[in-house]
Amino acid sequence: MGRHCVFFTCLAVSSLLIGVSAFQSSSPLHIKSHSISTAKLHSSPIYRRHALRLRAAEDPLEPNTEKDDNILKQLERWFKSEEGREDVKTYFVSLAIALLLRFTIIEPRFIPSLSMYPTFEVGDQLAVEKVTKRLKPFYRQEVVVFNPPQTFREILVDQYGQDASRAREALIKRIVAIEGDEVEVKRGKLYVNGDKQDEPYTAEDAAYEFGPVTVPPGTVLVLGDNRNHSLDGHIWGFLPTQNVIGRAVFVYWPPWRLGNEGMY
Repeated sequence: MGRHCVFFTCLAVSSLLIGVSAFQSSSPLHIKSHSISTAKLHSSPIYRRHALRLRAAEDPLEPNTEKDDNILKQLERWFKSEEGREDVKTYFVSLAIALLLRFTIIEPRFIPSLSMYPTFEVGDQLAVEKVTKRLKPFYRQEVVVFNPPQTFREILVDQYGQDASRAREALIKRIVAIEGDEVEVKRGKLYVNGDKQDEPYTAEDAAYEFGPVTVPPGTVLVLGDNRNHSLDGHIWGFLPTQNVIGRAVFVYWPPWRLGNEGMY
């Protein structure tokens, strides 16, 4: 602390001397004394360091090697310190936990289209849990995120002219029928095993006819809530349950849409 006080005191005194000398140089009566004091001042190491800082401030493009060296030395001391080692350890442990959660338990997803409107809107961000798909079967009306089957990829590339990389992007739809169900869409309504389904989460009645078909083992039928604006199972068929990434559990962004309304 004392060393820093001495340094800044010397720096202040030298700055004051420079200012006084510059002021005195305007008077012819002090030219001689000014030249002597300036010569002594220029030989001072404090002045040289101060002048270096002034030049760096005037020319920001000129590298300030002293400052860079100080930063590198501070970083080196921090890495070697007990505090630095603890911080680095904490960072990597936190990163490992975050990655573990991301790949095994829960992950965020972003809604890019209106195929699930009005349940989701473009820009919604939601949490998808990935554990229960291994512990319990899938149920009707659940919203799931999944990797598209091969038939979807072929349709998107061949019929819609989309890039193959986009055809591999994960999708989000609602399960409307599970294995063994007989499913049909007629007169705009969904029927499962002969029963008309109550679907308050849909945007409108379907403008197409589908089925009746029976859902094969190991698969489910998924449709978008925005029935007439969704490239879903009524076009590309059944979804293998092994393709499911996880169940959508709640929207967390934007804040005014926080919750899980319409997901179950």
